[in-house]
Amino acid sequence: MVLRHPYVTEKAMMTLEKENKIQFLVDKDATKKQIKREIEKTFEQEVRGVSTVMTMHGEKKAIISFANEKAAEEILSRLGIM
Repeated sequence: MVLRHPYVTEKAMMTLEKENKIQFLVDKDATKKQIKREIEKTFEQEVRGVSTVMTMHGEKKAIISFANEKAAEEILSRLGIM
């Protein structure tokens, strides 16, 4: 599985509210296409874009934006985070 778990911090929650983006920690070898496919298949939401960064702890973090403006909130509520 490409996705590990949602990355939830105060900054990540502000990004969710302002920009409709969620953050996930993903496998180091995961590509943007794999991440997009996994999110769309798992949560049935159209992904507009994926960007990735390496954290200072050596983990890969994906920042995902959606076409639907309420998709990010819906996904986190389904996961029991919001």
